[in-house]
Amino acid sequence: MSLFDWFANRQKSVPISPERQEREIADGLWVKCEKCGALTYTKDLQANLMVCLQCDHHMRVYSDDRIKQLIDENTWQPIAANLCSVDPLNFRDRKPYSDRLREYREKTGQIDAVQTGTGLLNGESIALGVMDFQFMGGSMGSVVGEKLTRMIEYGTEHQYPVVIICASGGARMQEGMLSLMQMAKISAALERHREQKLLYIPVLTNPTTGGVTASFAMLGDLILAEPQATIGFAGRRVIEQTLREKLPDDFQTSEYLMAHGFIDAIVPRTQLKKTLTQLIKLHRPPQPTGRPFVKLSDSNPKSLSHVHRSEETQQHR
Repeated sequence: MSLFDWFANRQKSVPISPERQEREIADGLWVKCEKCGALTYTKDLQANLMVCLQCDHHMRVYSDDRIKQLIDENTWQPIAANLCSVDPLNFRDRKPYSDRLREYREKTGQIDAVQTGTGLLNGESIALGVMDFQFMGGSMGSVVGEKLTRMIEYGTEHQYPVVIICASGGARMQEGMLSLMQMAKISAALERHREQKLLYIPVLTNPTTGGVTASFAMLGDLILAEPQATIGFAGRRVIEQTLREKLPDDFQTSEYLMAHGFIDAIVPRTQLKKTLTQLIKLHRPPQPTGRPFVKLSDSNPKSLSHVHRSEETQQHR
């Protein structure tokens, strides 16, 4: 037997204790990038907002982290935080819908698939909704629709710009047509927001699909997206079978949608807060000037000459 085989057999015969295994693989200390395979120290990755330092791959983050990334510290005020879904259809597949809801609440610590509220973004007041993909795939049920609608209406009442971070698999099938009705309800609230000449910006993250894409995700004054995010309505396989042709490899990515005019800009996560701040400042309603407005009447020609004389007198002085 060779020396190499002897060492190999000896290692197999010596059991690895749980304590030794735990020392060798420190849980949560390193994160492996699913795209390039690079190992990154978790604290360094979190400092870079969960964007890979080697290949810029945007790893999935959830609502609590999104709020911390965007909203100034100690300024977040939740809206309708205690709304929770019920089971109006007594729906059951492999298990009752009510049991699924309870399991996801225990697993994620969230009540439903969106968090809504107001806060300051670099000092700018905004109304913010953040969808959470870890809660039933970010599916849009009655509570998601109601919370987003209340948040938008609050923003309209207080003249706030509205930002929604979208991440969803679509409408929630366990609530049937009640989930589809949320598309119209949220869209109607956004229309009233638009009538007040207020800004709405959706940010499309990976993935944004189904009824969310078919409604409020595409109704923004400016539509932003993260790099390489999957954005679409139906799945790729369904479209290929319907069209009976092969789709491009980058189909339903943010880059593909950008090239075809569906979105306005692709913004890396590390630049998102700065970009949103700049856009909100640029679209802030103009402040009234100190100079009084003078209405000129065609029936009174003296009013026009009076204005000219007043301006000439000011210039002479």
